[in-house]
Amino acid sequence: MECSSDWKWQIANRITTREQLEALIELTPEERAAFDGGTPLPFAVTPYYAALLGNAALRRTVIPTDAERHTGAGELADPLGEEQHRATEHLIHTYPDKALFLATTHCSTHCRYCTRSRLVGKNSGASPPFAESFQYLEKHTEIRDVLVSGGDPLTLPDATLDALLSNLRKIPHIRTVRIGSKVPAVLPMRITEALCALLRKHRVWLSLHFTHPAELTPETRSACRRLSDHGIAMVSQTVLLKGVNDDSQTLADLFYGLLETNVKPYYLLQCDPVRGSAHFRTPVEKGIGLIRSLHGRISGLAVPQYVIDAPGGGGKVPILGTEQIHREGNEIIVVNYEGKAFRYPDTEARAKGS
Repeated sequence: MECSSDWKWQIANRITTREQLEALIELTPEERAAFDGGTPLPFAVTPYYAALLGNAALRRTVIPTDAERHTGAGELADPLGEEQHRATEHLIHTYPDKALFLATTHCSTHCRYCTRSRLVGKNSGASPPFAESFQYLEKHTEIRDVLVSGGDPLTLPDATLDALLSNLRKIPHIRTVRIGSKVPAVLPMRITEALCALLRKHRVWLSLHFTHPAELTPETRSACRRLSDHGIAMVSQTVLLKGVNDDSQTLADLFYGLLETNVKPYYLLQCDPVRGSAHFRTPVEKGIGLIRSLHGRISGLAVPQYVIDAPGGGGKVPILGTEQIHREGNEIIVVNYEGKAFRYPDTEARAKGS
């Protein structure tokens, strides 16, 4: 029997075609052109999240447009240089003491600015053997922190997730295990009592992805509070997106709303220069201005750190002010924790200043 409150039903009934979407909303010419021409990242949205697309900001984040088929200067399929740090099929080792575990390529909903659009949605998401990755982690005793990501690991069955986390927790030098997920925003019915108990058992931190206060529906708030009631620590990462959340009031509403659901705003991320993302990216100077506008205006607990994930694998670089960045032509030069310089394409800001 159909049950929209069942998370497995939601995934099985994802909207993945133009015809399914047009039965719900009227598409713009730019959106129809994207479906006609094909997109680098497949389209998918849960019925739950599709019901929220009357909000123009949320609509922009998940419905393809023709703009994403155009590759701008400095844009890459792998903007963070993950492939050059791939230690095993499922493990990325960029930082000395941290590793990224890519547990699945499956997401219930595909964000159009996805950093891993080269991988997400490219297969069924079935869980493969991870033995080689566990062996690598056991051997590399300098690794103390593992972020399980993908895709979205919380779309995995409980038994698969339990086995993965159990194997990680068997490795004595791994002190912190985190899971990156957008499930509470796009599939809140997945946050069951059984899942919460599983996450509590393995002492997992959740790094959640929220973009806009319209995502903080009663269902999502309930899911986050259920996690909190089970003692599960949660932080949020918000990607700064043009036409979605690039104004101080929207960000203030989002960050206060997250605190009310016991989620700590952690990062405001400059949008990665993934292929076809120019229409989403704001100038770096605007991000700096937005964070400065929030300091003193809202609670310090609600203010995240503004960062650029340095293209090419330099890691996250906190951006505190304009005096920290240096421009060369159409690029911003940022220096990471190792003192190495990395270039971030910032063409819009250059055009405005020319």
